[in-house]
Amino acid sequence: MRIAVTYENGTIFQHFGHTASFKLYDVENSAVTAAQVISTNGSGHGALAGLLAAQQVDALICGGIGGGAQTALAQAGIRLYGGVSGSADEAAAALAAGQLTF
Repeated sequence: MRIAVTYENGTIFQHFGHTASFKLYDVENSAVTAAQVISTNGSGHGALAGLLAAQQVDALICGGIGGGAQTALAQAGIRLYGGVSGSADEAAAALAAGQLTF
């Protein structure tokens, strides 16, 4: 499983369409096994769903997200966990363990 988090300075960035980077987490056996930060290269809103799909992301953790982006993620088969704030690493670990609450 691969999780993406809208990312800024260790925390969950609160506007999906304006995020400058994502932190990607690889998960095996309910634990994070690897992580990397990737740039969006200025992509916004709908294009971000394609970027995540190309990175083989299964789930996205973010703060705020609009309807169009939600639709694009659903069409790409990416599960959405919106309205989350705080530490990106803690949220990804909680999702990996099946304990993310939002």
